[in-house]
Amino acid sequence: QVQLVESGGGSVQPGGSLRLSCAASGSAFSAYVMGWYRQAPGKQRELVADIGSLGITTYLDSVKGRFTISRDNSKNTVYLQMNSLKPEDTAVYYCNAKLYGSTYWGKGTLITVSS
Repeated sequence: QVQLVESGGGSVQPGGSLRLSCAASGSAFSAYVMGWYRQAPGKQRELVADIGSLGITTYLDSVKGRFTISRDNSKNTVYLQMNSLKPEDTAVYYCNAKLYGSTYWGKGTLITVSS
């Protein structure tokens, strides 16, 4: 069982930046594919970015060039650096871990982008 705890959410003005962190329990962190998903009100949850065990990353088209996902295996932590935030980035952001068909979710953290 893996427990994921997100931090770093909050409110920011358009054009601002935030960094999300997700701390994972367990000893196999480096093997997990770690991802960030988001769900805006009335919309389906979508993958924002993920990073594999070898550091290969994928991004949602609308966040490419603005968001950066990274991981620190020594700290069992994955990050999402979000720059040039837009109102349409407003959502609950969830940390996700996947390994061999098992999937784990954090409880989510709210990001609000508004002037």
